[in-house]
Amino acid sequence: MRVGYHTITWGGVVGDPVGVTSVKDLYYRVNGPMDRAIAEIASLGYEGIEMFDGNVADFAGRPQELVSLLESAGVQLVGVYTGGNFIYDEILPEELSRVTRAAELASRFGASSLVVGGGARRASGTRGEDYKRLAAALDKVNDIAQAHGLEACYHPHLSTIVESPEELDLLMPITRIGFCPDTAHLAAGGGNPAELIRRYPDRVRHVHLKDARLSPLEFLPLGAGEVDFVAVLDALVETGYDGWLIVELDSYDGDPREAAAQSKTYLDRLLATIGPAVTHPTNGDAP
Repeated sequence: MRVGYHTITWGGVVGDPVGVTSVKDLYYRVNGPMDRAIAEIASLGYEGIEMFDGNVADFAGRPQELVSLLESAGVQLVGVYTGGNFIYDEILPEELSRVTRAAELASRFGASSLVVGGGARRASGTRGEDYKRLAAALDKVNDIAQAHGLEACYHPHLSTIVESPEELDLLMPITRIGFCPDTAHLAAGGGNPAELIRRYPDRVRHVHLKDARLSPLEFLPLGAGEVDFVAVLDALVETGYDGWLIVELDSYDGDPREAAAQSKTYLDRLLATIGPAVTHPTNGDAP
């Protein structure tokens, strides 16, 4: 296992306004400087980064700029995060077009994972067939990812139709896509992250390590919230997971580098107890 960090807190996540009238262009985006994010993440000793599809798309016309930023920092692009409603037949081709674009760019810049969230909650309430629609769409996403040499994984997320363990259990048996457990979202949805990792050991393709206080919900650096990361890491080692651990913080009011450093210090202490299953290099600039 290797450790990376998501660029989300360097500006906070937004959606493209053009998506209100053009679904195919509705990318996620961090509204902040990616050059600073990449450099600061690398300075703390993280080996990789994850970015949103919109931020990677910003470099589509100037690819060497992103390549140079990654090479200069000494980190690699690990994953690209995208998403969609995935339950509405009429707009699904538009959403899959955007997913395909994200996969093309992820592959071009050397990523290994396509991380996908989604499954809209209808204003009128979730219908039973919505899980079948979501599963079928995710199978198409999985095929798109494989065609571009990527591993696709589904990220359960608050505000979607897959928040709780019961909802996850409705989806996973009817789709082929991998599983990206996000520790904070699973806990906030009423689940035990370690138990859910053990429930789907052969489906875990990518991991988001995230902490939170659950009531009222507040996302926090690792070690500052309620998630039991000792249990999570034990479950990952027990199931033989050997992929990336991506530390993430959905929102943060303070300095994003300080939050990333706090998480790195906490995680390094835990990883030191595991041994060779996890690589956790340090950096002279890290606190």
